[in-house]
Amino acid sequence: MKGALKVTVALLVLILALLYLFREPLKEFAYQQLTRDMFVAADQDDFDPGPAVGSSFPGLHATHEGRAVSLLTPFAGTSGTLFIASRSLDWCPFCMRQMMQLQQSKAAFDEAGIGMVAITYDAPELLRRFADQHQISIPLLSDDNALSFKTLGILNEDYQPGDSNYGIPYPGMIIVDPNGIVVGKLFVEDYTQRVDSTAALAFAKSALGISP
Repeated sequence: MKGALKVTVALLVLILALLYLFREPLKEFAYQQLTRDMFVAADQDDFDPGPAVGSSFPGLHATHEGRAVSLLTPFAGTSGTLFIASRSLDWCPFCMRQMMQLQQSKAAFDEAGIGMVAITYDAPELLRRFADQHQISIPLLSDDNALSFKTLGILNEDYQPGDSNYGIPYPGMIIVDPNGIVVGKLFVEDYTQRVDSTAALAFAKSALGISP
């Protein structure tokens, strides 16, 4: 009986050790399974938060690399800007997967003259860790106490001050032309779905009047 107990304990210790050793690959596998069907080819619902198309893009209240950010101008391309609002790049697998896919398409956005910039409620150090870990060169802004998301009209109001998720936005993308005018938006109501980067590029080019 004691021998069987020792074997059981040894097996449990071995399993726990293996789980710890392979925790990152297992986490990555779980994320891949969770997000494998997340991308859609178009925004087909009526969910439409954020500044109206045709209006001026509001100012920001955020930080980037230790500096205050109030304008999109430093991140704009010659043809316009793709502004990406993301829930969290620390714990939201859908946001992380989307950002990695957008990074893979960055060269195509650059070629079209479209600047890219993203914003989350995450602390700057968490954004730096994510960028370093996944080789993300898209600028990642940290919102200041949800002020940017409030100003933009995309603050998720399901959470209140004091909640751990307070400050997250409705995830989506806003296309802004070189004059600072909102010319298009992509917001899917189901936060587990996002418009894929190829479709987002085509949509942005069309909204900005760029030839396909």
